[in-house]
Amino acid sequence: MVHGILGKKVGMTRIFNPQGLEIPISVIEAGPCPITQIKTLGKDSYNAIQMGYEPIQEKRTKKPLLNHFKKAGLKPMRWLREWRVCDEKLLSDLKVGQEIRVDIFKPGDHVDVIGWTKGRGFQGVVKRHGFRGLRATHGNKEYFRRPGSIGTNTFGSNTKRGKKFPGHYGNERQTLLNLEVIRVDVEENVLVLRGGIPGAKGGFLMVRKSERG
Repeated sequence: MVHGILGKKVGMTRIFNPQGLEIPISVIEAGPCPITQIKTLGKDSYNAIQMGYEPIQEKRTKKPLLNHFKKAGLKPMRWLREWRVCDEKLLSDLKVGQEIRVDIFKPGDHVDVIGWTKGRGFQGVVKRHGFRGLRATHGNKEYFRRPGSIGTNTFGSNTKRGKKFPGHYGNERQTLLNLEVIRVDVEENVLVLRGGIPGAKGGFLMVRKSERG
């Protein structure tokens, strides 16, 4: 069985268990993801399947990718990702064009979710790194959110590598491990997980079976 699927974040809400305790959940629209290519050890030096997600118009697809989809007999997809497959017997049972759906998961399973955090642009050290800032009294004027001293003027006389500075914050790949699957809706292609997941609403996600669960 394939151990991963592609999808996008719908949002967060909550449910209540039979004891009345509140459970925060994340809702993911996952699949269907058609297999666009099967890579084998003899031809490509490794075993993997490539799958696509979210159909788009042909005019929005570059010609090399368009030919790739036409060769597979599929419509162009916005996202393409690969999943390694170690089981050669499983690989031989898969075919190009076969759809991977959320039924590869079941309630109680544990998954890893890979996404991209919200981009927050250029930020200072207080928001980016959690600095507390400087005091607002005793002669301090308009220096509340500055980083303070960044180096020495005696031995060394330089700023050390890795110093925390203002800069671009967010829009980074993030993986959350071992999230519990609460509900699987095959008809609506919906996967419900316990807890939060990275990214904004509509953000692209990769969901794979956890090796820790």
